Amino acid sequence: MTQIAANGITLEYDEAGEGIPFLFINGFGSQMTNWPDEFRDALTAQGIRFIRFDNRDVGLSQKFTGQMPKKGEPPPYTLADMAADAAGLLDALGVESAHVAGCSMGGMIAQLVALNHREKTRSLISIFSTTSDPSLPPSTPEAQAALTARPASADRDTVVAHTLKGRRAYASTRWPFDETRLGAMIGRNYDRAFYPEGTARHWAAILAGPPRTERLKGLDVPTLVLHGSADTLIRPEAGRHTASVIPGAEYIEIEGWGHDMPLGAIPEVAGPIVDFVKRVEDET
Repeated sequence: MTQIAANGITLEYDEAGEGIPFLFINGFGSQMTNWPDEFRDALTAQGIRFIRFDNRDVGLSQKFTGQMPKKGEPPPYTLADMAADAAGLLDALGVESAHVAGCSMGGMIAQLVALNHREKTRSLISIFSTTSDPSLPPSTPEAQAALTARPASADRDTVVAHTLKGRRAYASTRWPFDETRLGAMIGRNYDRAFYPEGTARHWAAILAGPPRTERLKGLDVPTLVLHGSADTLIRPEAGRHTASVIPGAEYIEIEGWGHDMPLGAIPEVAGPIVDFVKRVEDET
């Protein structure tokens, strides 16, 4: 385990590669091991120092056990607190600034890193995420149910089967759904840290967070927004909206990409990220 004190709590993190610092923030209830290592490797092969971590309340980072969200009361912590964790991790590692990327809820947090910790942010890469603007279309009912439904029990086989079923609801349509590979990864994550209580607090933080639309209109950070045309959980309209409100943001919509990272999508996601990061580096 590699743990470090950051923003007053303990975070589990790892890093690979040398060169341009790049911080990746995972999404709702998601451990840092959730995305395939092949994505990390595609970036490190191009001279990027890839830093990832378990958000608070997930994986091996600090838990907030017992602090359950209560209706009508502020959540135990906010997305802004989680953004401060990310900035604090960079401080603890001695990284003056980094390219900050996040997927889904991680993209929301990354946006707040750019807004609240501008000095730590070389660029923002928002991946199938949203400004949380209320005008945007909601998830499909099937995708929303998949995200929030709980397994019938907490035993390993039930959780793996439940999670696989949910992921099918918002998977890419262009690449095959690799049940064997995904099932193995979900099982490893279960063995590493199964902690559903933390996801309830993540959800409360998402719901309590105000839309970032107006603040993002004043953001002066180079920004790349990536989204998939087949995303049923956070619809592509959300990605288009994010790019439209951030001055100068670049937008790439990948045909047939859903709310996941199949191996076949990695070149189309990692390639533009590497090109963008290196271009920003050359221009600064």
